[in-house]
Amino acid sequence: MYNVLEKLRTSSRLDAEDERIKNEGLVVILKELHDRLDRLVFEAYGWPADLTDEEVVARLVTLNQKRAEEEKKGTIRWLRPSYQISRARKPAEQQREMELVASAAKAQKPRFPTDEVARTAAVMSALAAAQSAVDAATVASTFQQGRRIEAQVKATLTSLARMGYASTRDGILFGLRRAA
Repeated sequence: MYNVLEKLRTSSRLDAEDERIKNEGLVVILKELHDRLDRLVFEAYGWPADLTDEEVVARLVTLNQKRAEEEKKGTIRWLRPSYQISRARKPAEQQREMELVASAAKAQKPRFPTDEVARTAAVMSALAAAQSAVDAATVASTFQQGRRIEAQVKATLTSLARMGYASTRDGILFGLRRAA
């Protein structure tokens, strides 16, 4: 009986040891695959192989920002065009057309001036061009900066109303005061 129990204990320890070796072996294989993948990615990006994790993250953030800027301008870098374009339902011709429309629209919109006097003149000009009373968001959309300048446009519209150059009933919609 003692021999049977000893064999079971020994067998259990060996099974556990075999399992440990197997598990550690898989970790080694997984590590080798990760290292290989890292080398291939570094090679694809043209990066040195000795980058720290922080440097990799910094480079990826920078690359992401560049791609986002390109996409805002209408340039999309398709990795698999035949698959991605059909999935996005944007044929190459439509993408090129979108690029042209975006660049033409941007070229037509003036930049919002940084000088207070020029800023006031620009807002008054936008009010004069409007067919009816407009809000700050509508005026801001006539400039390249768009929504980013909405608060500044609102402040200018409010000042113009206080000085009597613009009229408003609710403080939201403004119109250029016309001479009677």
